[in-house]
Amino acid sequence: MVTLFLDSTRLEVVLSGAERLMAFYKGNVAIERSTIVKVQLIDDAWMWLRGVPSPGTHLRGVVAMGTWHSTAADDFVVVRRHRPGVVIDLEGHPEFQRVVLTTRHGLELVQSLRVDAGDERTEVTVIAAETGTIPTVVEKKPRARKAKASIAGSES
Repeated sequence: MVTLFLDSTRLEVVLSGAERLMAFYKGNVAIERSTIVKVQLIDDAWMWLRGVPSPGTHLRGVVAMGTWHSTAADDFVVVRRHRPGVVIDLEGHPEFQRVVLTTRHGLELVQSLRVDAGDERTEVTVIAAETGTIPTVVEKKPRARKAKASIAGSES
């Protein structure tokens, strides 16, 4: 899983050594916040891939990493398995038009990027509804305890 660093001026996608090898990318991907147009939460990142990896690694359904070329533009992709993630649309970035990532911190990223949207406060459910994914919390039910069997003694 990639590490995301976000500050007031940019978002940085930090790649591990193995991710750099599979993506054929030497450094981290730095994205100026001013180039971010839209961030969408997605259920399955594989649906959002377009084009072919060049250079990059692609094992269908397992991993997709690297630069993906298409007729529209170039995308940077770090996708593992069929997990939820984010699609970050960019405008004015020197290398990529879009970044597709699998991450379990997508909702937090969307919320953090919306801080600069103004003084308007928005509920998390509204943000999720706009992106098409509504977060759910699955509560675990407590396990029922078995009653201890008592040994009935006979009085003699």
